[in-house]
Amino acid sequence: MNLADRITIDSEICHGKPTIRGLRYPVETILELLSSGMTTDQILADYEDLEREDVLAALDFARRLSQVKRIEPVSA
Repeated sequence: MNLADRITIDSEICHGKPTIRGLRYPVETILELLSSGMTTDQILADYEDLEREDVLAALDFARRLSQVKRIEPVSA
């Protein structure tokens, strides 16, 4: 399974937020756990239905969202 395929968006699940494999784990939650200092192994221990690739998919999703095109400043 491609990492991007692990992220699903369904208006019936978590109000349409991106989630992991249609489970009720928003990508946002996984990123918050990582940013709080939890390791992937700690997350997997706490959420047994998640897989290592799910955490990697959340990170990859965030990476893709952060890619912005360079915006030229507007001259007055």
